[in-house]
Amino acid sequence: MFLRGPSLGTRLTLFAVLSVSLMVLDSRDDHLQSVRHILSGAAQPIREAVDFPFAATAWFKLASRDRETLTLENEQLKSEQLISNVRLQRFAALEAENSRLRALMESTAKVADRVLVTEILSIDLDPLRHRVALDKGLRHGAFTGQALLDAHGVVGQITRTGPLNSEAILISDPDHALPVEINRNGLRTIAVGTGKPDELSLPFLPNNADIQTGDLLVTSGLGGRFPKGYPVAVVSKVERNPHEKFAIINATPAAALNQNREVLLVWSGEKIARDELASAIEREQGNYSQTAGGTP
Repeated sequence: MFLRGPSLGTRLTLFAVLSVSLMVLDSRDDHLQSVRHILSGAAQPIREAVDFPFAATAWFKLASRDRETLTLENEQLKSEQLISNVRLQRFAALEAENSRLRALMESTAKVADRVLVTEILSIDLDPLRHRVALDKGLRHGAFTGQALLDAHGVVGQITRTGPLNSEAILISDPDHALPVEINRNGLRTIAVGTGKPDELSLPFLPNNADIQTGDLLVTSGLGGRFPKGYPVAVVSKVERNPHEKFAIINATPAAALNQNREVLLVWSGEKIARDELASAIEREQGNYSQTAGGTP
């Protein structure tokens, strides 16, 4: 029965030609994008089913806590909320002052960043591929290149979107590079992933660069992917070898890359403004078309 049909070499050749043809069609004209979206939507229930035991376990642990522990945590959270509210009042005053100064300088204030909480469904098991699957997709407004944050800093960016979910790469992935600047002096460079969740590399700074241990690295805003000013990492090691052109510099990510269950999708103020402008132009074009069509 197994000897019937074409030989194994013929089958291998046919499947190889078919695979190469599909890759060429997908890379040149993106013909398989709709198929990928359909398969991504069909796989969503499977991802939720795989994630269900972990979610159920977390819910059971939370529900089984005793009343005293929950009461103490509630009091602690209330105290932290009170402190945060006091700080927010100060930040609100500074923001209002900043807006007044911008008005005096005849400059418009940027639109505030918009965020959306998304849950991590799964992670890549390859230790050198730091990729995660998220439960938000095109239907929720996610887009390729969108920045991800947690409560402490930059996490990564979206690399592929589907209708109901998306895939993201973390800043610790060896294939990821992020434009940053030193918050102390504004020196700009590139932070590259090393494959370790607790370490980034800055390979392009010369020995005489003004950088030191403890410096905070923030997003520079160059490239348009990440909004400017968000924390990325803290410099942890600086080694200068006089026989080498570049210093050996490592940094510890500010975000908890290997601990997060939820992250934030970020829409920068510039992108919101561009989207609103594009929508206004489309509305104006539609109104003009209707007016022109109704004119005798």
